[in-house]
Amino acid sequence: MSASRAVSTEATGSLASVKASFDYSPSQRLLKVAYRIENAGNQAVAVFDRGDRHAVLSRQHAAGAVPTPFFAVDEQGGITLSHEALPLPTPAPTSPPTPLAARVAPGAGLEGRFEFALPMSLEGDRLRWCVGVAPFTETDFSAGEKVAGVDLWRASFAVVESQHRLCTAWFDLERGAFVESSR
Repeated sequence: MSASRAVSTEATGSLASVKASFDYSPSQRLLKVAYRIENAGNQAVAVFDRGDRHAVLSRQHAAGAVPTPFFAVDEQGGITLSHEALPLPTPAPTSPPTPLAARVAPGAGLEGRFEFALPMSLEGDRLRWCVGVAPFTETDFSAGEKVAGVDLWRASFAVVESQHRLCTAWFDLERGAFVESSR
């Protein structure tokens, strides 16, 4: 693949669906992702694409913004980018990374975008993006506020166990296209 061009994919989970567009520039090793998450259910859902409270307080990213995703490489060389609620580290830090989530009402959607520069040391031939989604319950979320057009809430660490992973199809970095993969 010599030039970047955006390609799209859709995925549907039990709580929500996502439409994502990947625009990858091989020469810059830069992936630009734009997405829309739809809640077609009859209950509100929480989408964990807004980082954590500690990162906002330490000015690593702005409240309501989508931060750079975490990444992991599997045994077959697949790279998974993710925005998810993470468990409380052990030992617990003084300022814990309390997960932040956007609340998406039934029938509503949420748009976001981010960029990810693939490190030169990162080798892999395919990539996907996953986002954590969970039922929105009053007991697991607090301190809701409207920030940059997003209904932003702090989540308890209990949501780590109840979130579902909504993942795109695998994106072949060489071909610049989404592919079905059995590995």
